[in-house]
Amino acid sequence: MTQIQSTDLDVERMYGHEALHRGIRHELRSVLALWRRELVRTLRNRVQLFFTLLSPLLFLVVIGTGVDTIAARAGGTDMYLTFLFPGILVFAVQATSISAGLSLVRDRESGLLRGMLVAPVHRASLVVGKCLGGATAAAAQGALLLSLAGFVGLSYHPGVLVLLFLVLTLISVSITAVGALGAVTVRRAETFQSMVAVMLMPMYLLSGAMFSVRMLPDWLAPLVLLNPLTYAVDALRRTAVLGADAGGSAMSDFVRWGEWVPPVGLEIAAMCVLSVAALALATRRFARGE
Repeated sequence: MTQIQSTDLDVERMYGHEALHRGIRHELRSVLALWRRELVRTLRNRVQLFFTLLSPLLFLVVIGTGVDTIAARAGGTDMYLTFLFPGILVFAVQATSISAGLSLVRDRESGLLRGMLVAPVHRASLVVGKCLGGATAAAAQGALLLSLAGFVGLSYHPGVLVLLFLVLTLISVSITAVGALGAVTVRRAETFQSMVAVMLMPMYLLSGAMFSVRMLPDWLAPLVLLNPLTYAVDALRRTAVLGADAGGSAMSDFVRWGEWVPPVGLEIAAMCVLSVAALALATRRFARGE
């Protein structure tokens, strides 16, 4: 009798493990399908792709070369292009990353999202799939801009370029996750676009992307230190220093908590925590709101 019960338990465990594996494979296929759909949607919108690449290039050429020339004539540093480049990379990926959140809102408006929710797929798979699709498109766009590294005083050392790409990919995931969290809290695309316009540009300007945060008044310091983009830009800039052809005070102007400079590893860990927390909150809100 004991042997029969033991055999039954073994059979139940075996079938339980098989069901678990089938469930995991099903969720992974769902994530992959949504990831592919988001990529195809982004690639088909060639007009948007053109302008999302053109905007950072214009910033780099017009603002970067202009300020670089003025600084050189005034006897100051001529490395502003090198200083600006990490901020331009963040500027480039944030637009594409946020568009994943916008597509989530539009899917809700069109009724497509409701059809997805009928399918036997976990809500987290829907959110993760769309976020990964947006982050992949953004990281690919950032990789294209990385090809300009040599023109701004950075070397084409493979190790440095790989590190820059990995940090840029993490930034893309973080921004996409935060965008998804914002998207599941609104019902209309216009509302989401207005929210992004009001929040994203001030966050970008307060991140030190275009000028040193030390140039800001002291009363803005708390906002700078609480701004997630501050640590994204700083981590990217400190990684770029490894490939800079020349040193300079501009490239060593890092984020400080008082006199302490937080290590890059801590900034990367903070972005990882932000990504996971935003995805978890977006999934929870998504499950409740639909």
